[in-house]
Amino acid sequence: MQKKCLVRKNRDYCKVYNKGISLANRHMVIFTRKNNLNIKRFGFSVSKKMGKAVRRNFIRRRFKEISRLNNNWFLNGYDYIFIARKGIDEISYKSLENSMENLAYRISKQMTRKNL
Repeated sequence: MQKKCLVRKNRDYCKVYNKGISLANRHMVIFTRKNNLNIKRFGFSVSKKMGKAVRRNFIRRRFKEISRLNNNWFLNGYDYIFIARKGIDEISYKSLENSMENLAYRISKQMTRKNL
């Protein structure tokens, strides 16, 4: 994933958390907000409660790869932040992909309805 497609600054994360909309399922939470750019940007957050750095990076790499391969699920001009929930490291890659697709579909539908 290219660096320009990542949310990197803390203030950008805070904007998305405070002024964006969110949806959740059993494995993750997604926050999104319009970014006034013409690109989609992604941020990934995995808590220290998930385990040591190796386990957290493993989860983060899965998130990045799924969002890179399935870039068409997400709308241009929005920031997306994914937060992992407990137990996400125990599910298969395909289950995680299906879960992410479901959330992306639901949040895109909600954003177009509200015109955020």
